[in-house]
Amino acid sequence: MVFSSIIFLLYFMPPFLVVYRLGGAKFQNAILLFASVVFYGWGAMSFLPILLASSLVNFYLVRKLHELGGVGRGRAVCGAVILNVGLLLYFKYANFFVENIAPQGFIWKDVALPIGISFFSFQSLSYAIDVHRKTVRPLDKLSEYLVYILSFPQMIAGPIVRFSDVEKELRNRTVENSDWLNGFYRFTLGLAKKVLIANSLYEIFPLDLAVISGGFEGWSSPHAAIAILAYTFQIYFDFSGYSDMAIGLGRMLGFRFPENFMQPYRAVSITDFWRRWHITLSSWMRDYLYIPLGGNRVHSNVRLYTNLVVVFAISGLWHGASWNFLVWGLYHGIFLILDRIFLRQMLGHLPKWISRIFTFSWVLVGWVFFAIEDFNMALEFLGRIAHPGLLSLSAWSVELGLLSVKSIFVLSASLLFTTTAIYDRFKLDDSRPVLMACVGISLWLVSVSYLAGSDFNPFIYFRF
Repeated sequence: MVFSSIIFLLYFMPPFLVVYRLGGAKFQNAILLFASVVFYGWGAMSFLPILLASSLVNFYLVRKLHELGGVGRGRAVCGAVILNVGLLLYFKYANFFVENIAPQGFIWKDVALPIGISFFSFQSLSYAIDVHRKTVRPLDKLSEYLVYILSFPQMIAGPIVRFSDVEKELRNRTVENSDWLNGFYRFTLGLAKKVLIANSLYEIFPLDLAVISGGFEGWSSPHAAIAILAYTFQIYFDFSGYSDMAIGLGRMLGFRFPENFMQPYRAVSITDFWRRWHITLSSWMRDYLYIPLGGNRVHSNVRLYTNLVVVFAISGLWHGASWNFLVWGLYHGIFLILDRIFLRQMLGHLPKWISRIFTFSWVLVGWVFFAIEDFNMALEFLGRIAHPGLLSLSAWSVELGLLSVKSIFVLSASLLFTTTAIYDRFKLDDSRPVLMACVGISLWLVSVSYLAGSDFNPFIYFRF
């Protein structure tokens, strides 16, 4: 079940919110936990026992860790890390390792990927590590820990919520009327991003269909440029829209989930891009991997650059068990090294609009490796973009003529809203509650109507 589905929007979310509201503070966690189990089990019942069993072991292991000192404490946190990383490696990467390492003739049955395993594994890890570092106290009730791990607003596709972000709310929280209004409005903004914009962008020269059909034979340079531009905007509106929905739902339930995007396509460097894109992942990697490796405190540039490459290689593979994700991660890691050597300083001396165009262009190129799993096909695609035909006005005229008025409008609006500050002018706050409610209800109705009239509703990040 995903948020942008008729089942969730009409049959799951409304009755859940009514029961949650009527249940009062005493039964909030019980109602949320039951709903989360139903939500996850709806699409992945076979994986639910694994999720519950790992959560049970994590909870009691971390409680024991908190009581121990010295060597015992170190062993307990190592056990928690091995458990969570081991589950992630097995379910997400076992097929990849066997495919690339196993000898010919090796018999192997593919392992199915549990939905949301990347997110709940990272949350379990941060809980264990933070308790080990003594920055937080462990929860006393198993039910509260299960709410933290299984809470349906964020368990499938993030944002990655650290225990310290919601520690107080897990134990006791209140929901004001302003939380319901702000949360509902934020949810509908994300729903509209996902349904009205991201879904429409997918229809513009979809890359995955071209890959399945064998490649990009006959594609002109403008055709390829339009396709990757549409994908670049689609993946942003797809994922940021889902994050908005999660943050909005969390707000309605009394949680303040961290922001996950901050207009990343307005970044003035690759470093700035990663401060704005998937913020909860990049900050998690910084605090639990980059800094423990030595971070910026190392005495050698070689060690510093190695740390960056390692972190972004892992960040790439976190998105999927495929070589193209590793290439994408290394690509960004290399540009972060170049930022430190000279690039960020050079871009800082240029007008911001030039720095933004430069950064956006290199981010766009990176998405080619993210979108196309076959490396040779990705290089072929880049070759088509780099063809001199990219500057042909007649070729652009032909390709734009293949697009519908709707597609041109959505593509133009996406460019405007992601690369300028105009989006900020459309934000509302609860100082205008009637307007917020009216806009939210309108976006809800339009989005639901769109979904009801279409069976097309892809979600890029659902498999991560």
